[in-house]
Amino acid sequence: MAVKFRDYYEVLGVDRDASQDEIRKAFRKLARKYHPDVAEDKETAEEKFKELNEAYEVLSDTEKRDTYDALGPGWEHGSDFAPPPGGGPGGPDFSSSFGGGGGGGTQYEYHFGGSTGFSDFFESLFGARTAGDPFGAFRGFHRERSRGDFPMRGSDIETDLLVKLEEVMTGAERQLRLRKPDDKGKMKETKIKVHIPKGISEGQLIRCAGLGEKGVNGGDSGDLFLRVRLERHPVFEVKGADLHMDLELTPWESVLGSSVPVKTLHGAVNLKIPQGTQPGTQLRVRGKGLPEHADRFGDLYINVRVRIPEELSDDERKAWEQLAKVSRFRPREN
Repeated sequence: MAVKFRDYYEVLGVDRDASQDEIRKAFRKLARKYHPDVAEDKETAEEKFKELNEAYEVLSDTEKRDTYDALGPGWEHGSDFAPPPGGGPGGPDFSSSFGGGGGGGTQYEYHFGGSTGFSDFFESLFGARTAGDPFGAFRGFHRERSRGDFPMRGSDIETDLLVKLEEVMTGAERQLRLRKPDDKGKMKETKIKVHIPKGISEGQLIRCAGLGEKGVNGGDSGDLFLRVRLERHPVFEVKGADLHMDLELTPWESVLGSSVPVKTLHGAVNLKIPQGTQPGTQLRVRGKGLPEHADRFGDLYINVRVRIPEELSDDERKAWEQLAKVSRFRPREN
C-alpha cells in the first residue's frame, strides 16, 4: 500500500545537491522559528518541528540520504510512494509495517503506531528491522515445525524512537501500538507502554522483552528494541551529557561586561560576561547539561559570538565615529 511521499529537501528549503553545511544551517533557521517554546501556534508548530527533525535526521546522515535519494528519478511526479518489497505501511492508524518471508513458512507482518516521533513514510524506509541491520526492512514468517522439533528463539526486532531533550531531563512514558499475528494467524493489536529513562542518550536501546518474532517449537520470542534518536534542538547541540550553544552579544556587552539572561533546560540563568570578552570565547555553566546519573548533570558550554549592528541611525553613527576618534585600541599594531 502506498503512503504519502515526503520531500525532505522541500521541507528544509534546500536544493537536492545541498551541502551538509547548507542543510544544517537551513534546519537551525527553521527550527528556531517553529520550536514549540517560541512559536505562537504551538500545536501546529510541534508537528512542523517534528517534520523538520525527520527531514534533518535523513538528510544529515550520509547513508540515509543515499537510501532516500535512490528512490528513483520519478519520485517528484507523484504524491504517493510504494515501499520496497518486504516493507510497507500498515494502514492509516499505523506508522509502519514490515512483512516478507521465505520458503517453508507463512508470512507475517509487524505494524508500529503511536508516538515513535516519525512519519509512516520514514518508517517505510528506515523503520523496524532485524537487530543489527540498520537499513534492512524486517522480513519475518511463521516457520513450520522442524522435523527435529527442537526449539528456536525468534529474531529480535529494532526500530527508532525520537526522544525530546526535555524527556531526557525528566524521563517519560510513551504508548506505542504493535500489531502482529497471534497463534491462529489473526492480526492482534497490543498496546505497549514504553518507559524512557531519565538521562538516556543517543543510540541507547530500550528493550521490550518478548515482543519480537515468535519462537518456534516452544522457543522463546525475540525482543523488541527501540533505538533512541535524540530530537535535534535549534539552540543546543548534544555532546554526551554536555550541551553546547551559541550566544550573541552586542559589542558593548563584550567590551564593558554585562549580565545576560540565558535559557537552559533547567530554567533561565543570568550569565556573567567578563569585561573584554573576546568573540569565540567559551564559557562554562556547571551542571546545566543533560543528566549523567540520578543526581549529576553535564555542563553547558556557551560559545560567544559578537553581533555587529548592520544599520545605524544618525545619532548611532555619530557615537561610533566619536568612539573611533577617542579610542586608543589599535589591534593591528599589537
